[in-house]
Amino acid sequence: MSTDGERPQRHEEINAILERKPGTRETRDEANRYTVVGAASRRTYANWLTSIEEHFVCHRNEMPEIDAESWSVSLTGLDDLNDASDLGDAGDDAEERSLSMHAIREDFPTVAIAHTMECAGNGRGQHDPETSSVQWGCEAVGTAMWTGTPLRSILRAAGIEAAPNEANDRWLTAIGGDSIDEEVFARSIPLSKALEDSILAYGMNGGPLPDEHGYPVRLIVPGWYGVNNVKWLEELQVTEAMVTEGALDRPGSHARWQQADYRMHPAGSEPAVHETIAETDTEAQLRSGEVDHPYTFDAMVMSLIGSPEPDERVELRSANASIEVLGVTWSGDDAVEGVAVSTDGGDTWSDAEVFGPDYAGAWRLFRYGWTPDPGSYTLCSRASDEEGRTQPARISDPDEEEWTEAVESGTFPWNEGGYAANAYLPNAVDVTVAAPE
Repeated sequence: MSTDGERPQRHEEINAILERKPGTRETRDEANRYTVVGAASRRTYANWLTSIEEHFVCHRNEMPEIDAESWSVSLTGLDDLNDASDLGDAGDDAEERSLSMHAIREDFPTVAIAHTMECAGNGRGQHDPETSSVQWGCEAVGTAMWTGTPLRSILRAAGIEAAPNEANDRWLTAIGGDSIDEEVFARSIPLSKALEDSILAYGMNGGPLPDEHGYPVRLIVPGWYGVNNVKWLEELQVTEAMVTEGALDRPGSHARWQQADYRMHPAGSEPAVHETIAETDTEAQLRSGEVDHPYTFDAMVMSLIGSPEPDERVELRSANASIEVLGVTWSGDDAVEGVAVSTDGGDTWSDAEVFGPDYAGAWRLFRYGWTPDPGSYTLCSRASDEEGRTQPARISDPDEEEWTEAVESGTFPWNEGGYAANAYLPNAVDVTVAAPE
């Protein structure tokens, strides 16, 4: 199977997914390589919980054929394994342990966590000129409740504890079962993040994990971009470095999804390979310049208005009636400090109320009571996080400014992959307010 050309079965997968998920629609992929559907309505973002029927889907390779009874997740690289007896029905090889789905479900605690899953390419279609691949608007994000096993329980049963200091001394590489001979889908996250709050999920919104969301088990990394949340998980490897080319004991290329794709860089640049980095906060990498070509780990500060919807005609119930502007806001590992709403395209702003469930790694709701006169309006939302970072107004031109100058001047830097865009003007909502009849 070619990894770079058009995949004929892609449309078969999409059509089957659309039948199961009536709240989604296909998103344009100019390279015709990915299976992608996104939320069909902005009203999805007026709700805290995203239904499975409305939750976006994105993957590159064909979904693997699954036999859950025989599926297992292997643990490798366990050089410091002391006693594997706590790994349930794991094997006896001290260098590799294998956990069945029964062991993952029954031999460890079960938890449910909220996680806002956002594709790192969300907003790619807002870049001008366009970048390649999937032309997402803002529909590639959703919040679900994920049920599964705390990764810390499995790792600690294998004798793996936190790194001895705050640096990212060790990493956990997750490998997906959709890997093919030519190309392995592998992503590395710091071991500290894996031990902190990550889980192996086998349930979604109170039901079984759907096929297209990684059945029978996937990695969930709360607050981090979707690419880190590896689906159809088949191997976890503990190492001293992020995955690099040739690092895995299997055929094919290994490092594309860690070291090349999902890196932010100007046009024509080739990202430098790093075995480890100390800073995994995506925006901190971008602002500090300590990491050339930042990696997309935790999500950038963001907000979306879900109601009113774009081009909606809102009829006032009476003179001086109020309209409630509703939306969602999130910021990866960081807490949202506040949200402001503009009804004039960003010229003036008013504070909104942030409310609803408050889980680390998941979005919150916001609302703003608005009393407009009849007329046409452009609504925007702008969030700020606890680090004092605020959504920029727009995406820069490719050659407009240097990266650091773009950030300092309040624009999001255009990047060749179209990753991590969080500008608020591209997501503005035009509405018409009509007088009561």
